[in-house]
Amino acid sequence: MVKASNALDRVLVLEMVRVTEAAAIAASKLVGRGDEKAADHAAVEAMRAAFNELEFDGTVVIGEGERDEAPMLYIGEKVGCGQGTGPKIDIALDPLEGTTITAKAGPNALAVLAIAEEGGLLNAPDVYMDKLAIGPGYETGLVGLDRTPTENVKALAKAKGVQPDEIIACVLDRPRHEKLIAELRSLGCGIVLIPDGDVAGVIAVTNPDTTIDIYMGSGGAPEGVLAAAALKCVGGQFQGRLLFRNDDEKARARKWGVTDLDRIYQLDDLVKGDAIFAATGVTDGSLLEGVKRRKGGCMTTESVVMRASSGTVRWVKGEHFKQN
Repeated sequence: MVKASNALDRVLVLEMVRVTEAAAIAASKLVGRGDEKAADHAAVEAMRAAFNELEFDGTVVIGEGERDEAPMLYIGEKVGCGQGTGPKIDIALDPLEGTTITAKAGPNALAVLAIAEEGGLLNAPDVYMDKLAIGPGYETGLVGLDRTPTENVKALAKAKGVQPDEIIACVLDRPRHEKLIAELRSLGCGIVLIPDGDVAGVIAVTNPDTTIDIYMGSGGAPEGVLAAAALKCVGGQFQGRLLFRNDDEKARARKWGVTDLDRIYQLDDLVKGDAIFAATGVTDGSLLEGVKRRKGGCMTTESVVMRASSGTVRWVKGEHFKQN
């Protein structure tokens, strides 16, 4: 049982939805326009402005990059209008998860964030992470990154009471996953290949309607923390292991306090204590509908917000009217 945080007041649950709604609406104006940077910039500006209306003392621990790489929502940036007086909150965010998706009007682009008490989120360096996720309802430790994909699929199939060829996996469609995909197909598994947006891919294992049983493969480490926050709220399982391509990436990890470079991170290592996760759809996807523009200037949004301590998941439909 996750203990409720005094810092994460229940009012913040809906406030976080307002933040992701603002980012999603801003990004939606550039769906299909072919400009990834413009879409990302619009989402970042809108999310930062929404944060700065909130009475908390927030610190971005996973954001758009280090200060010399990102002008706004960089790692270490302070947000919120309660600096020094409000509750101290750590924030992991991706104002536009799926910039390429948005530029091409593809599925599953999201505005995403997670918050926890100060010190509650892993300061994940901007490197790759090997990820493994399954939904709720299974014995702890059923699958693991210390086992082969074949072993994990067979263990999951046995626990589910099906054959391995009835398991469906979600994998990012990347050349680096060729061997993984070949191994899964040798077992007869169905594979949902996604072009981008692995936060949505990981979360899909928690929703039976997606039919996805397991998420496998590598993607961004910051996105791994965001996805882990969502899974912690609904009881899924997640493991992550940082992957380093060179000495520069190892040095970056040490800068953020990572000393064991081979460590397999469990869910509670990535997200400690209570947490709130929120996401709003930018384009239609398996998790959420995208922003829709209606006659008369009205826009509709669909969001999901989760809290670990209460185990609640709220689906929020919003209608946004232009103010005269």
